[in-house]
Amino acid sequence: QVQLVESGGGLVQAGGSLRLSCAASGRTDTAYNMAWFRQGPGKEREFVAVIRWSGNLYYADAVKGRFTISRDNTKDTVYLQMNSLKPEDTAVYYCGASSQYYLSTQSSDYNYWGQGTQVTVSS
Repeated sequence: QVQLVESGGGLVQAGGSLRLSCAASGRTDTAYNMAWFRQGPGKEREFVAVIRWSGNLYYADAVKGRFTISRDNTKDTVYLQMNSLKPEDTAVYYCGASSQYYLSTQSSDYNYWGQGTQVTVSS
């Protein structure tokens, strides 16, 4: 079992920045993929960014160049630095952990989820 707790969401104006954190506990040694997904109003959950235990990264096209995912293994924490935020980034952001051996951007591959943190970007 892996437990995930997100923090760092809030209200920000367009063009601003936020940093989300995801603290993991439990069997973190099985969390080969750590990722961020988001779900906007009336939308399905969508992939944002993933980081593997090896350090490999992958981003959704919509956030590439604006968002940065990183991982502090000493703290079992994953971060999402979000810059140049846009109103369309407004969503609940979820942290997910997957024990799959391949890099995954599919929410169905993620075994564990946090409770989510709201990010609202005003225009």
